[in-house]
Amino acid sequence: LGHLVESGGGSVQAGGSLRLSCAASGYPHRTNCMGWFRQAPGKEREGVAGIHTGDDSTYYADSVKGRFNISQDGVKNVVYLQMNSLKPEDTAMYYCGAGEWYDGSCEVHPLSGLWGQGTQVNVSS
Repeated sequence: LGHLVESGGGSVQAGGSLRLSCAASGYPHRTNCMGWFRQAPGKEREGVAGIHTGDDSTYYADSVKGRFNISQDGVKNVVYLQMNSLKPEDTAMYYCGAGEWYDGSCEVHPLSGLWGQGTQVNVSS
């Protein structure tokens, strides 16, 4: 089925930067995009950024536009999320997901998609 392994999380002060990586070993049959999602305590998981694996189309949540950048290395099967100008409200568990590109974003369906285990990002003020 494949596996996704995130890395690069940690603790930084506001204004700092982190780069998350998601290494994929095999993709589920129907996936054509990779996305980064995050979930803060007491909140629902939300999409942060996504990239179409075929044409490099991207999308970003309004809250991270201009600060985060998603990219992919098709040879290494790695997707990155460069996070700059981090804010305390960016604190969350960040998950990588493989899904289907739909209506300009990456949707990870329970049966056909794939999730990583997550990496924690803490931003202090």
